[in-house]
Amino acid sequence: MDIDETNKINLLYNFYHSLLTTKQDKYMDLYYVEDFSLSEIAEQLGVSRQAVLDNIHRSVASLERFEEDLQLVDRTQEIDDIASQLNNVVRSKYSSDKELLKLVRRISKINEM
Repeated sequence: MDIDETNKINLLYNFYHSLLTTKQDKYMDLYYVEDFSLSEIAEQLGVSRQAVLDNIHRSVASLERFEEDLQLVDRTQEIDDIASQLNNVVRSKYSSDKELLKLVRRISKINEM
């Protein structure tokens, strides 16, 4: 699995982990957050390595379906892009307007919460 794919899955997990079952969340946390190997997870949970792999694949598929349905990651990234563009315009054309600058900062911070 390449870094881009791992980053994508981590992002999806950050947004949607609470929608996973307790079991799925545990497997995903150990594998993607704690960086355990499949064998380490299997040993800790008393299951086969294949069971771990199957559960992780199903969990990733669930995360991808959540994003397909809810589009929270896409919308958040779009808000970030628009906020950045807005910030650039305001700083270059309205740099003396303190109230406008304050509002732009507030918009930019929304996704940081």
